Parts: sequence; structure tokens; C-alpha cells
Amino acid sequence: MKNSVLLAFILVCCTSFMPARQWTQLIGNDLSQWEMYISYKLKNGYKGDAPVDSLGNLMKPVGYNKNINNMFSLIKENGESVIKVSGEYYGCLFTKKAFGNYHLIMQTKFGNKKWEPRLHELKDAGLLYHGNGPCGVDYFRSWMLSQEFQIQDTCTGDYWNIANAQTSVKCIQKANGEYQANLTDGAFVSMGVGTGKQGFCQRAANYENAGGEWNTIELICFEDKSVHIVNGRVVMVLQNSAYWDGTKSVAMTRGKLSLQSEACEVYYKNMRLKNIDKMPVEYAQYFK
Repeated sequence: MKNSVLLAFILVCCTSFMPARQWTQLIGNDLSQWEMYISYKLKNGYKGDAPVDSLGNLMKPVGYNKNINNMFSLIKENGESVIKVSGEYYGCLFTKKAFGNYHLIMQTKFGNKKWEPRLHELKDAGLLYHGNGPCGVDYFRSWMLSQEFQIQDTCTGDYWNIANAQTSVKCIQKANGEYQANLTDGAFVSMGVGTGKQGFCQRAANYENAGGEWNTIELICFEDKSVHIVNGRVVMVLQNSAYWDGTKSVAMTRGKLSLQSEACEVYYKNMRLKNIDKMPVEYAQYFK
């Protein structure tokens, strides 16, 4: 009996003093945790074809780690380190490390500037996750194979597949044929390359702050599942993260993170990540 009590006491003490999982800051005093890829200044009318110059010759992308026009920079705002993306060129900052099974939190807001081909479109960017392979394999020739947590005025939280990615989203199909996330009445629908459906789904609702204000977004990924959260509200749940290799689906549950540059000025700050060993209970319910 004494031994049992002692063992229980030791277990309680050990549990009490176990270190909590630590948050890793991804935006520090420099960009040493990141690399970059810059492709092109895309023009109005772009339809996915390789850009050409005035003589019709194929143009080369700017490439890796060539920070033309200081397009990616680190500034200070109220003492905080902030990544500024000026947006003239399409491209991305991407982490040197790959991540899997994590909870990520960050804040983002748009600036005032826009560029072709989005001068008359909503300001647009995105957080890409599970990124693998080279950049430039997508429609805009700017990003790597990945899943997208869209960051766009009034549409933050939408899903897009990048390159030949695919997933299943808990959603409903609207009368116009488009899909919208629905956390209560939806069913998981496969979408993306190899599924026969476009890889796009609208977020469940708009929970963004007014234009120009910071929004907090959270991404939770565990195994093949992920959750998109905007200002504390779940807007999308996804599972079966994979890519199509031309003949079959291949699981894609780990990879690099990318911050998009997509023809507008955008800011990112306070980006931190911690590892998890299970899907948190409050979100696991959406996958039952």
C-alpha cells in the first residue's frame, strides 16, 4: 500500500514538473529561418502561360534568395518584428525547416498597395503548409506543392490546392455549384488534382476585422487533418491531405510553410508554432 501511494506521489510530481510544449518563434530579429523565391511581375490577362518578353522570348524567374527591390523585409512596429511583403512580384518566403503535427498562430494585415494583375481584385495572399519540392510548379509559377490557408480580404480561411495537392473538406455544395465549408451539416468532399473537382472551398463565414487591422489566424495540423481558424473562430476543417503523383494519391502530412506574395502589400508578425501529439479535443469533434 505504501509503495502504491509513493508511486502515485512520484507520478503526480513528475507530471506537474514536466515542461510544457514550447512555442517556436518563426519571426525573430532577422530572416535567418527563411528562404525566398521570386518569380515574375505578372500582368493583366495572365492565364497560366509562361511569361514572355516584348520579343516573345521566354522570361526566367528571378529565382531563389534574390531579394529584388527588397521585396521581403523585416521592419519594427511598436517594438515587434514584422515581415513586410511589398508584393510587386509573385513569390514567397518559405521556412528552411519542414514541420508536421503542430499548432501555428500568427497575425496578418494588408497594406495599401496593389499591383497588376490584382489592381481591381481583392487583396490576396496566403499561408501555405505541407510544402514539398521546388517552387514554381503551380499555376502562378511561384510556389511549391502545398495546401493553402487563404488570406484575402473578406475571404480569409478559404482553401486552395497548390499544384497537384488534394484534400477533403467538410462542406456543402451551393446552388451555384461552389463548395462552402459547413461544420455542422457538411460532409467531407474530396477536391483537388486527381479527384475530378476543383481544389477550392470557401470558408464557413467571414470573421475578419475591419480593413487595415491585424487578424489572428491559427492553423492546426495533425497527421492528415487540419483546421483553419480566424480570430478564434473555426472556418474550415480538412482531412486526407495528399497529392496526386499521376496515378495515385500520396499522403502529404509534413512540409515547409510559405508566406505568399501575390500582387499586394501584406504584413505578417508574431508567428509561432508548437508541436502537438494529438488533435486537440475541441477540434477533434469536427472529424467524427
